[in-house]
Amino acid sequence: MSLHHRITGSGPTVVLVHGVCHRGHAWDAVVPLLADRHRVVVVDLPGHGESMEVPGDGDPLPFMVDRLAELLAEVTPDGERPHVAGNSLGGFLALEMGARGLAESVTALSPAGFFRTAAEQHYAQRVFTTLRTLARVTAPLVPALSRTAVGRSVFMGVFCARPWRYAPEAMAIDGAGIVSNRVVNRALDADFLSSVPVDEDLPVTVRWGRYDWVLPVGQARQVPRVFPRARVEITRDGHVPMTDDPAGVAAAIAETVRRGREHARAAR
Repeated sequence: MSLHHRITGSGPTVVLVHGVCHRGHAWDAVVPLLADRHRVVVVDLPGHGESMEVPGDGDPLPFMVDRLAELLAEVTPDGERPHVAGNSLGGFLALEMGARGLAESVTALSPAGFFRTAAEQHYAQRVFTTLRTLARVTAPLVPALSRTAVGRSVFMGVFCARPWRYAPEAMAIDGAGIVSNRVVNRALDADFLSSVPVDEDLPVTVRWGRYDWVLPVGQARQVPRVFPRARVEITRDGHVPMTDDPAGVAAAIAETVRRGREHARAAR
């Protein structure tokens, strides 16, 4: 069963991967800014959105990595390697695709997996546990809250630096998703073990929001231990920058794609 995905535009293939409790809609503000020059593939991860197959018991990351790798092979034209961009859990998965040699470039936005201590991972777990509890209690109010700037600011403030910009329909989807998601607890408790990159020169851009309250920006200092040549950028965004600054996110992906294509040509 293929992961649910949608394809828009033409050009080099760019696969966009969302974070835990999100679905492909997380990229809605970015897709139109890329699709005029890129073939954009937006995916729902296992157990999210319309990808209903849920990983079995235990650590779900190996299952997610394998299914995403299968999708890349399915959606990428012969003779081409895709460019992969991801946010949070999706950022970890995007970097893993790059480390395994399955991507021509990687853009990771506040990627999971760079915890400096066990306490930092436990903190991220508590954020989502608390939010799930609040979402259950406030579920009947979410549709009305989503229609006001104040409601979006309260509900999405932990994820975004400018939560009032969040699309009302997206907030309603998120409110339902965080309650019903069957993967979140195990995903947050997973062992984020990265593969050794097969190509140290792989173009990698990591953007981290200065106002990220889920995965604090200090974790960005851990990136060079896995990707020593990654380009690390600190931005004035939150944990989910695709709403805070869709133009900046699209520009970062496009620039990384450009670098990836140049790297591929030089390697031939």
